[in-house]
Amino acid sequence: MRAHRHRASLLDPLDLPELPVPWTGRIAYLDRDGVINIGKETYVNDVSEVEMLKGAGQAIGQLRRAGFRIVICTNQSPIGRGWWDHETLAKIHDYIQEKLLEEDEDACLDLILYSPYSPWSGAHARKGNPGMLEAGRQLIEAAESGLLLDDESFIDAEAYASSDFDETSSVMVGDRSVDMEAADAFGVRGIQVDGALGVASAIDSILMG
Repeated sequence: MRAHRHRASLLDPLDLPELPVPWTGRIAYLDRDGVINIGKETYVNDVSEVEMLKGAGQAIGQLRRAGFRIVICTNQSPIGRGWWDHETLAKIHDYIQEKLLEEDEDACLDLILYSPYSPWSGAHARKGNPGMLEAGRQLIEAAESGLLLDDESFIDAEAYASSDFDETSSVMVGDRSVDMEAADAFGVRGIQVDGALGVASAIDSILMG
């Protein structure tokens, strides 16, 4: 039960947008609801329900200007529950990227990963498990190195602990305990934010870390 990727199969080649500065290996793994846009108890079910958090675009632009790649890691169980489909989610993510770029031209989302699985599925790709973070690191590293991942080279959950990826300078930002659980399981620094303030409130903590 692997992570899913925005408008692509998980292991398709990833064409990364250019960073304003050279990349040194740092990734900002960001939750979506409560970090970039306002979360809702009844979920964000349509583009018309998206409300962006103040300063999210500027914060993401600032992170990329500091050399971070941006990987969205979001649980989206309504798909697994059968409430709506992958295309509905894709349209929501297209819209979010558009609004971020309107605020800051550097606010590119390098990779959007999501878990469509229900909470009772036990999926490794659902936070607080670290599957989306594991996939994000491998996809970004491969793209930066010009390598192609396939089923043999992609490291699944059982083998991932043996990888050599260094996460000490990266960060996971989320508004819920499951985000911090995923960060802890992956060995990356976790920063929990107020869901009404989002990533903009964490920018100083991220950059000083």
